Amino acid sequence: MKLKSTLLYLSLGLLLWVGCSGNTEIDETIEYSETKTETNKDQEETGTASSEDEKKTFRILSLGDSYTIGESVCDTCKFPEQLKTALKSEFDTKVEFELQVIAQTGWTTSSLISAINAEKPKDNFDLVTLLIGVNNQFQGRPFSLFENEFIRLVNTATRLANSQKDKVIVVSIPDYAFTPFGKGNVNISNGIDRYNNFAENYCESISVSYVNITDITRDGLNNTALVASDRLHPSALAYSKFVERILPIALEKLKSQF
Repeated sequence: MKLKSTLLYLSLGLLLWVGCSGNTEIDETIEYSETKTETNKDQEETGTASSEDEKKTFRILSLGDSYTIGESVCDTCKFPEQLKTALKSEFDTKVEFELQVIAQTGWTTSSLISAINAEKPKDNFDLVTLLIGVNNQFQGRPFSLFENEFIRLVNTATRLANSQKDKVIVVSIPDYAFTPFGKGNVNISNGIDRYNNFAENYCESISVSYVNITDITRDGLNNTALVASDRLHPSALAYSKFVERILPIALEKLKSQF
């Protein structure tokens, strides 16, 4: 009888031990599952679970003179603003654009260099445009000054574009001879050609993108809609035609950064 009683107690004890061990394992599994669920919930609430919703921002810098600031046209009519709008339409809503313009009517290459030094823009732009030189020609500054300072400005534009020259676009100088102000003066056109030829040849020699828009402005006497109300500068329509030529190159540069 004692042996049977002992065996019975041992059997009951073993059953109780197995039962407790099993419950402990189940409880631990439930606790882990609940912790994992809470972690996922926290990630969803804080947005750390996925980067799909993160937005990309492209920063554009436009350097120049009256042709960049958009003299005599509305603020959204100048070519940098039209370019920004056109670029936005080519990307989804997760891509944003910031535009900074350093330009003023009457600026020469010297003026632009001084303004950049004073403003000290950051050097992390995704796209930089440069259109400068008409006031060097108009004011009769030495051509050698333009040669030296244009090269300096291209180098500065490259530095501001994260030191990547493939993010820079140089735009040719419009020809104001083909406006009521210029009255078809051949000397003006010859002077503009000299400046543009130097700029284009230099850009080609260092593999910087160069966009020729001068021929668009040379239709200004035939198509007066290309001239602004001041009878000197390009109109919003003319700037839209500039953008048609700049846009494909700008798009290629920005899409390569994804």
